[in-house]
Amino acid sequence: MKALLSKETGGPETLVIEDIEDPVAGKGQVVVKVAACAINYPDALIIRDMYQFKPERPFSPGGEISGTIESVGEGVTGWKVGDRILSGVGNGGLREKIAVDASRMFKVPDGIDTVDASALLMTYGTTIHGLKDRGDIKEGETVLVLGAAGGVGLSAVELAKAYGARVVAAVSTEEKAEVAKKAGADETVIYPRAPFDKDTSKALAGAFKDAVGPNGADIVYDIVGGDYSEPALRSIAWEGRFLVVGFPAGIAKMPLNLTLLKSCDIRGVFWGAFTAREPERNQRNIEELFDLWKAGKISPLISETYPLDKAHEAIAKLENRGAIGKLVVTMD
Repeated sequence: MKALLSKETGGPETLVIEDIEDPVAGKGQVVVKVAACAINYPDALIIRDMYQFKPERPFSPGGEISGTIESVGEGVTGWKVGDRILSGVGNGGLREKIAVDASRMFKVPDGIDTVDASALLMTYGTTIHGLKDRGDIKEGETVLVLGAAGGVGLSAVELAKAYGARVVAAVSTEEKAEVAKKAGADETVIYPRAPFDKDTSKALAGAFKDAVGPNGADIVYDIVGGDYSEPALRSIAWEGRFLVVGFPAGIAKMPLNLTLLKSCDIRGVFWGAFTAREPERNQRNIEELFDLWKAGKISPLISETYPLDKAHEAIAKLENRGAIGKLVVTMD
């Protein structure tokens, strides 16, 4: 079978396609014929040895797959050959087949396309955990989403609207603003590219305050980090919740006096650890996501698909913050 491999530390240009042995299902595992692998920001980090986990080389990036069960290993119950699944695998997804622990899989319901399903798990899984479990979202609240046109950002726009919130989407271009509006955003803010000087930071804080309204943002959903975080924190409501989701623009240095003045919380959102620590709650969240999908309240946007031999281009585009919605590698 064919696999995209990282054999040396570096960027997407270092990845190579090679033929490797087909996997065999171990105890508690199934072998999945991969239909699609969605690209996420950790894929750009893991090949540079900049992610929390550093797998032994050679390995395939790709942490989010959908496909069909091809064989079932010893001790696996509740699954059979031919079942359609999606799974968060950490890495290894950018190959034609993969052995997956049965405990990490979710069934793709009838009526949902297998390839489309690949775009759900990491983005919407992160966001339902962020908004519900960490953000305590309530109907009628205002949510400010940074990086609102990417995969995670659009999931935040859609889910916040599904929960009855007013949504302000912050993005970097007019094109991305239109995408966020189509996903349901009530207001948009277009921010400049960092780094910011003091005046630019102050102006952006003012733009956020104007957009969220006089009471401030009850939830800030920060996928971006860097110089963008402090202006967003300055627009937060009294007793608001600032959710730290990611930092492709860098790790922010936050003035903690603002948390005192606003009596607000800064809360981390680490979905990967949550899935390991509380798998039953995560299972309920994923089931809720499929219910919302079937009800037409969310619809993961796949803006581009790539063949396996072009997967490095998808990773590069995401790394350069050029992606709108999800980029997906298909195996057919």
